[in-house]
Amino acid sequence: MHSMFRRYFHYFPRINPKVARTGVRLASSSFVLRVPPQSAPRESPTPLVFLSVSELDNTSNRLSTVLASMLAEKGFTCIETDLKIPQSTTTNSQTMVDNYESELKSVVRLTAIPFPPVIVAQGLGCLVAQTYISSNPATGMVLISPPVSNEELDPKRFPSPLQEFNYEPEFPIAVIATPEEVSELRERNRICQSENVDVIPIKELKTQQVFTELELWLDKLGI
Repeated sequence: MHSMFRRYFHYFPRINPKVARTGVRLASSSFVLRVPPQSAPRESPTPLVFLSVSELDNTSNRLSTVLASMLAEKGFTCIETDLKIPQSTTTNSQTMVDNYESELKSVVRLTAIPFPPVIVAQGLGCLVAQTYISSNPATGMVLISPPVSNEELDPKRFPSPLQEFNYEPEFPIAVIATPEEVSELRERNRICQSENVDVIPIKELKTQQVFTELELWLDKLGI
């Protein structure tokens, strides 16, 4: 089925859940909604949101499209979104990340998903995911190769200090990273030091390996 693209100005139309793959572009961000095909072995009520920020980190969407497609085939409703904000709002790091979070909230609201989603992010997209879950409901969060700390972010991309996250990991969180990254994260990342967080080392961040670990983690949670 071909993707259908529409611009939204003053209204939010309802999205037909029977459409297997629908592309929507907002004023600045875009998303693709993928629902399970009839051949899926089951249908999970908990949606998965794959976010990326390609204008800030062109690696943040490296896995999202394929993972969303593969998990939709397994019975998950998947929303894949590449968030964008005006360049005029990128001179302050906190404002920039907050604006990305606002874009994510708009996407989640527009899709009218019935249950809090599992948020999946990679690279610098993990900053937006953690900002979102700090003040919005989520069933879980998956961080793929997240930054070790906000203090060490590239000043060319983050011109001002970005405060460290202070949320408590009291809901399901998985961190997927290479063994080298895991070693550094366990040593210097507060979230990865929590016993409540599943830190999952994989040899390489290849699609099939990440997919396998992500599917196993979701199954363990009963999602």
